[in-house]
Amino acid sequence: MYEILVGKSLIRRLLRTGIASMSLLLFCSQSFGQKPSPADTALFHDSHFHLTNYIQEGISVKKFLEVMGTKVGRSTLFGIPLQQQWSYGNTGNFAPNYYLASDAPLYYYSFTDAFIAMSYKGLPDQDKKRFDPMITGFNPADMYAADHIKRVLKVFSGVFSGIGEFTIHKEFVSSKISGETASLTNPALDRILDFAGESGLVVILHNDIDMPYPKSGQEPYLVKQVGDLFRRHKNTTIIWAHCGLGRVVQPIHDQLRLLETALGNPETSHVYIDISWDEVAKYIVSSPEAVKATAAVINKYPERFLFGTDEVAPPTQEKYLKVYRMYAPLLDQLTPDARYKLLKGNYERLFDAARIKVRAWEKAHANEPDVIPPPTPSSGVAKPEQ
Repeated sequence: MYEILVGKSLIRRLLRTGIASMSLLLFCSQSFGQKPSPADTALFHDSHFHLTNYIQEGISVKKFLEVMGTKVGRSTLFGIPLQQQWSYGNTGNFAPNYYLASDAPLYYYSFTDAFIAMSYKGLPDQDKKRFDPMITGFNPADMYAADHIKRVLKVFSGVFSGIGEFTIHKEFVSSKISGETASLTNPALDRILDFAGESGLVVILHNDIDMPYPKSGQEPYLVKQVGDLFRRHKNTTIIWAHCGLGRVVQPIHDQLRLLETALGNPETSHVYIDISWDEVAKYIVSSPEAVKATAAVINKYPERFLFGTDEVAPPTQEKYLKVYRMYAPLLDQLTPDARYKLLKGNYERLFDAARIKVRAWEKAHANEPDVIPPPTPSSGVAKPEQ
């Protein structure tokens, strides 16, 4: 059709002289009513998005597509692995929908994985290409958590690209979760990350860089623990959510210097940083000095940062784009290369690779029988008498 419009000889002359620009291509597509794909007009890909909230409510994935429109090309897709309990004895008839709205505990809600998978599977193939669903419904303090992840991949083959966002240390959340408290030193977490490396799953890990409201001079021991964890899992692609920052967990002393040192260390070349969440944006754009310092690190290591919104079931596009617009001062100071990689390029590189690796793992293990572990006294089944 393009050749019919302008003529083959003219096209050849334009190509030879370098004048056949994108504007001509856009003119032709618009002339025949063809809409550019979302990837062509997108402001960013979203590396961190929650479809549902702390009581497993939110928006449908079809509604999210409407919210994305052509402003967002691709997005991760996950819920929240924790359910806020509605304890009548604690809040009465008030139904809490956030972890700060009640003193009642949180508990792991594994059905979120099936919900995300079925929501994704109900989409047309063209729309599926815009999403990278993630597995989140596991307890990282449970040695069986890796088995849950493996089971989800086998039941819902062709769906998931990674695991997360899941939490180890998070302000006010970790202490509310029923059962054993998750830890960076727990072998259960090592099993999870080992399997992610084996299968090619991208990991989105939330771990605060410090405890809430630390006393002056208190050692940020989590820095060492998270560094040790990263170095133990060199074959696993890990995205450190929010660079360890939170609502009240502020940047620690010399955090950017420590981050720059880690980014330059070959032992942690598999670790990436997302700058999702409006609570993180408030630190980064808090002053011209903070913006300049952050931009300098991203410009130096453009392959290591991803942008995400950390929005939870946004009802409108205006609300959804809030975090992106908050980062305008930072984006203005990035080089074109760093800006592109932060907003789109690194997402495509990591998640495209994950899709290939995970599908290959699923195919290789499709007919593998499930191994039932032998009973032990702790399972409630006594060992047979000798």
